[in-house]
Amino acid sequence: MLLTTLILVPFIGIFLVSAVLTYNVTTDKTKLLKITALAVTIVDLIISLIMFILYDNSNKNFQFVQEHYEISYYEFYLGVDGLSIYFVLLTTLIMPISIISNWKSLKKNTTIFLLIILMLEASLLTVFLVLDILMFYIFFESILAPLFILIGLYGSSEKVRASFYFFLYTLLGSLFMLLSIISVLSLIGSTSFDILSKTNFVFITQVFLFIGIFIAFAVKTPVIYLNSWLLKAHVESPLSGSIILAAIVLKLSLYGIFRLILVLLPKAFIYYTYIIFIIGVLTIIYASLSTIRTIDVKELIAYSSVSHAAVYLLGAFSNVFQGIQGAISLGLAHGFVSSGLFTCAGGVLYDRSSTRLITYYRGIAQIMPIFCILFFILSLGNCGVPLTFNFLGEFLSLYGVFERLPMAGILASSSIVFSAAYTIFMYNRIAFAGSYFVYYWNNYLPDINKREFFILLTLVLFTVMLGIYPAIILDGLHYSTYCLLFLVENFSSDSL
Repeated sequence: MLLTTLILVPFIGIFLVSAVLTYNVTTDKTKLLKITALAVTIVDLIISLIMFILYDNSNKNFQFVQEHYEISYYEFYLGVDGLSIYFVLLTTLIMPISIISNWKSLKKNTTIFLLIILMLEASLLTVFLVLDILMFYIFFESILAPLFILIGLYGSSEKVRASFYFFLYTLLGSLFMLLSIISVLSLIGSTSFDILSKTNFVFITQVFLFIGIFIAFAVKTPVIYLNSWLLKAHVESPLSGSIILAAIVLKLSLYGIFRLILVLLPKAFIYYTYIIFIIGVLTIIYASLSTIRTIDVKELIAYSSVSHAAVYLLGAFSNVFQGIQGAISLGLAHGFVSSGLFTCAGGVLYDRSSTRLITYYRGIAQIMPIFCILFFILSLGNCGVPLTFNFLGEFLSLYGVFERLPMAGILASSSIVFSAAYTIFMYNRIAFAGSYFVYYWNNYLPDINKREFFILLTLVLFTVMLGIYPAIILDGLHYSTYCLLFLVENFSSDSL
């Protein structure tokens, strides 16, 4: 019952938040609502940790499997394996951080905000746990409405425009995946992962299914010419929205590639790898050059997210053991570092100065030394410096690309140089670059408080500890990755 409990806990939290809202209490009701929602997300985190401890890494099959036939015409089939368990852990870790990050800055419509966060957690967890491609699509799309409301209600000046960009872009892209799923259902008569993983479609069928599914994931990644929604959504959304978008929502496409493309469409996956490599390399170069020229802190972090997403996209399509492990590792590492950088930009600097422009910051290290130390470690992680988890993910991903196509690996490696250029340049302009000018604001900016220190320190510890000792992640991925590659090679060995 662990998986069902994991999904039901956020819904119980929605009921508790609603009950607190209607119940007359003498204490501060807003604070009580936040504590209730935070407690619910922490309970989910504890359940996911218990599941991780009980998980058997030597078993390739889905574990903690639960089948519910009576819910609807389609099966509600839940399970977790060595690939999905880490995304579940990432989700349950980021959700409490997203609530704490807006603890002080959010003053209006607190109840709606908390309900949206809990609804998002339930939907995101279900995406990683369902073992049916139709249910995967349903919950893949179910996150659009809560995020649309979150950005539209709590965003910045152009929040409505950004929310519509996000909603329409991702909805339109996902329609192609829906067409592919309907085609699979009409051909096979089932949408279960177990049945489809044993099905070998003819090549021309795989090509059409691949195009539809990849378009949806290309929008969600996002790749070049399909990333304008991400920039607007990141810049205009509240801090919690930026954290959830960067840390979890962008990983849905990565997880979907392993679940839908590598397993179901191995022939098309092998055949079109080089086209994906070209798209990924162009995305890295375009996003990196765009990042260097921007002066908006949140926009800079958003552009860098596009570049890193392209790197783990290349690793996922490399069809190499190290590349797939690197793609998952980089996805997890990016979730920690991007959350920390958005907290630094939107939760610390913007809350104190009400501006995101780098030109207004200089010499912050003189008055905010603790913040600058944590900010510096997260910036090093964004660069992929050794002893950070990002370095491991980038190194393995690029190694996988080199094994498959050396020229693409050389061009993709430019992300290392570009990320160091724009990240350190950003940090240097904010932390140093001269004396701090107090006349920009009425008083000095205070250093980080306990709440902000706890958030940043947690993300820094995960980034550094997993960079020093990554076996915690890699040991669990070994067997699942080998089985995934064996399945791909087995079904793609037939003549095209």
